[in-house]
Amino acid sequence: MASPSNDSTAPVSEFLLICFPDFQSWQHWLSLPLSLLFLLAMGANTTLLITIQLEALLYQPLYYLLSLLSLLDIVLCLTVIPKVLAIFWFDLRLISFPACFFQMFIMNSFLPIESCTFIVMAYDCYVAICHPLRYPSIITNQFVAKASVFIVVQNAFLTVPIPILTSLLHYCGKNVIENCICANLSVSRLSCDNFTLNRIYQFVAGWTLLGLVFILIFLSYTFILRAMLRFKAEGAAVKALSTCGSHFILILFFSTILLVLVLINVARKKVPMDILILLNVLHHLIPPALNRIVYGVQIKEIKQGIQKLLQRRR
Repeated sequence: MASPSNDSTAPVSEFLLICFPDFQSWQHWLSLPLSLLFLLAMGANTTLLITIQLEALLYQPLYYLLSLLSLLDIVLCLTVIPKVLAIFWFDLRLISFPACFFQMFIMNSFLPIESCTFIVMAYDCYVAICHPLRYPSIITNQFVAKASVFIVVQNAFLTVPIPILTSLLHYCGKNVIENCICANLSVSRLSCDNFTLNRIYQFVAGWTLLGLVFILIFLSYTFILRAMLRFKAEGAAVKALSTCGSHFILILFFSTILLVLVLINVARKKVPMDILILLNVLHHLIPPALNRIVYGVQIKEIKQGIQKLLQRRR
């Protein structure tokens, strides 16, 4: 394996990923739970996609959104986790420039796309509970298709400058990334150029997107809660809660992990680097692994579809 160059001014053509720089002995122990979570994430999301594809009753706008989330999670996991496991198992730490910046693009674009998809799902819940009679005319397949295209294009447009700005920096010495993945700031710190513009753009774009997502989701569920409190019919509030309970659990779970990650990064000087790296990796694994299980348990139609799929395979 090529040794990292820290003093040379020669151009760098590849990077060396160093997972857990202070506790590299953890890697073999962590590989087993990470592998299980990876298999669980891939299996759960693939099962959900196949179930929605085969079950005609699931050809509805909500389940198309779930399919989009599953597809995003599969691509995100396949882009990040196999490389992490290759480092743990086979010590394959080298990553080429194109592979590194492609991974950076996927991570920076897919997570905001997923977050914005939650906004559409929150709106779906709002219309289902607050305007149930108008739901079929508002939440249509065409609406979901337009919203999905808008979300993908908007987030790709906003986030693609991050890997581009990072790739345009001049890397002339250090090539050791103290991370398991090609995170933007972990890579840009290795450059010989000033990366202030890169840092400012990521900060502004990231917080703008996150702030917008959280505000819109908060407003949607505030209106939903107010509508539920006004229900007078017996069991109406419980039925409404069951309609959007899985949505809320999913969004709460995703947001909590993301918020913890953001807060720890803000206080990075007080938190060991290895903890930050581990949380960054888990953030790409735990939501994809557990979110689809929540839907499989909470939504009766999906549960029945999975049961039919398992019966077909017998």
